[in-house]
Amino acid sequence: MKESDLIKAISNYLKTVPYLFFWKEHGGMYGTAGIPDLIVCYKGRFIGLECKVGKNTATALQQQTIRQILKAGGYAVVVKSVGEVKAIIQAFEKE
Repeated sequence: MKESDLIKAISNYLKTVPYLFFWKEHGGMYGTAGIPDLIVCYKGRFIGLECKVGKNTATALQQQTIRQILKAGGYAVVVKSVGEVKAIIQAFEKE
């Protein structure tokens, strides 16, 4: 599976969650380096999802961005499956 396939699968799941808004950050020359792949607002909470497959890991810049989001009071994490994202959303449902 490619990261683009994972992003698409997660996006398809997120579309089914009520009261959730998200967008895919576009990389390349028109995007901002280090920003998580998917930016989510769920019940007023900011969530950044950096999607990785296989043995791929977040770059130093992506890790720095995740730390900055956490420091600012948001939530950001590297995810490798739709199941992980479902668990995150379910945890926020309980808040």
